[in-house]
Amino acid sequence: MAVRWSTLIIGSVFAAPFSPALAAAPDVVRELGSRVGPIVGQASACPDIAQGRVQGMVDKFREAIRQATRNDGERDQLTRSFNGYIAEGRSRTGASQATCAAAERQLTELERSLGEPAAATAPITPVKAETTTGAVTAGPVRGITDREIRFGMVLPFSGIRKETGRQMRQGIEAAFARTNDAGGVNGRMLRLVAADDGYDPNRTLAAMTQLYDKEQVFGFIGNVGTANSQVAIPYALERRTLYFAPNTGAAVVRRDPPDRYVFNYRASYAEETAALVRYLIRMKRVSPKQIAVFTQQDPFGDDGYTGVAKAYRQLNIGDTVTRINYPRATMDVEEAVNQVKAHKPGLKAIIMVATDRAAAKFIEKTRDAVPGLIYANVSAVGSTSLATELKLLGPRFTNGVIVTQGVPAVSGYSSLVLDYKNALAKYAPGEAPDYTSLEGYISATILIQALKQTNPLDTERLIDTLESMRSLDLGLGTTLAFGRAEHQASHKIWGTALDETGTYQAIELE
Repeated sequence: MAVRWSTLIIGSVFAAPFSPALAAAPDVVRELGSRVGPIVGQASACPDIAQGRVQGMVDKFREAIRQATRNDGERDQLTRSFNGYIAEGRSRTGASQATCAAAERQLTELERSLGEPAAATAPITPVKAETTTGAVTAGPVRGITDREIRFGMVLPFSGIRKETGRQMRQGIEAAFARTNDAGGVNGRMLRLVAADDGYDPNRTLAAMTQLYDKEQVFGFIGNVGTANSQVAIPYALERRTLYFAPNTGAAVVRRDPPDRYVFNYRASYAEETAALVRYLIRMKRVSPKQIAVFTQQDPFGDDGYTGVAKAYRQLNIGDTVTRINYPRATMDVEEAVNQVKAHKPGLKAIIMVATDRAAAKFIEKTRDAVPGLIYANVSAVGSTSLATELKLLGPRFTNGVIVTQGVPAVSGYSSLVLDYKNALAKYAPGEAPDYTSLEGYISATILIQALKQTNPLDTERLIDTLESMRSLDLGLGTTLAFGRAEHQASHKIWGTALDETGTYQAIELE
């Protein structure tokens, strides 16, 4: 593909200042996408091209799309088109030495067209070595031996989110144990090694380094926290290491197009909050002006608030939503409670993007101050721990509290839920079924299926296997799928609400 043809126009389109002429020229950006996308896609499939360079080009083009479009529909259409061209380029590469060398040259020329210094490049080396007999053999793979496959997990062993971390780990370990009892993955046992960051993103990098360098893990699964993932993902991408099914619905783990090594099982916070907005407006007949958003003051809360504002725009009701914050990783909700009291006359519902204990404290402090207020939480609140906290306060604090879920009801009878409960009873006797541990179990089950289908096993082949998984039926009542331009397996959201006994009951969101 010739790059020089469009270097001047690329430079003008990628320029930072907004141009009225550019806003009227989405066709120009679409045409450039057909040229830039395949180059980016080819480069993303090459082991020796730095992922940061590829992502930098994608980010610049996404900004060009944003400037060239006038509404969300037009922007989404251009983004999907660009993603398709990236997928096309990736599929034609196959990480061969010749095509990767060409991709390196084309990416360098694109960078020069933008006036950026060319990145230093490492020589392209073959992934496999050929023996004197002509046979092709794979070299040793980090985290894999003849007997074992090691995965890492960064989670809070302590602090305000320790229960979420414990439950996520428990679900993954139950799925691993069940597989190991059945002979493992092609004869190899699965092992999970965890490191503690205390839900503090300042400690996440050290925990990731410990697992990668000392424990020599093959990949990461089930890491907990949005701000923590903001630190962990660049580390994993730089090392071309799998970052699978983190316990967050934030946009940082759902880039568009997706990062090659980052995969999600569950629906996003934006999808959960959009479902809650529709439920409150259409089913509960709450006016948009009577809804506020209670959020943790960090990227987790930002993402949830952004999802609500986007849902408002999609429903053509503007995007002005009252936001009430509390400090990250605390239970300091007094200021938020005061703001609710100030808005009392016109407030009917609160969408909550918060952790369990902070959410429970907020409900405790506002239940009597604003009688009849509807509380609607996203799944990250930690369903079981929220219910436990509220039950200590009494039935009137539990009754009617809504929580959206990225998994089906743990009280249900779908085949996978039954498998999960049997595994929990066997490998964690005495532990009650929990929505977070079910998420961990489902995530690990998906990964195990991909591992079994990848032989010989290495990261690049595993990524290709994951991207080829279509219509995966695990017995959830909905099928799952990945693709080159889709690294989120499920978009399904289940609704639940606590009753007076503190038990979750299924509710219809639509």
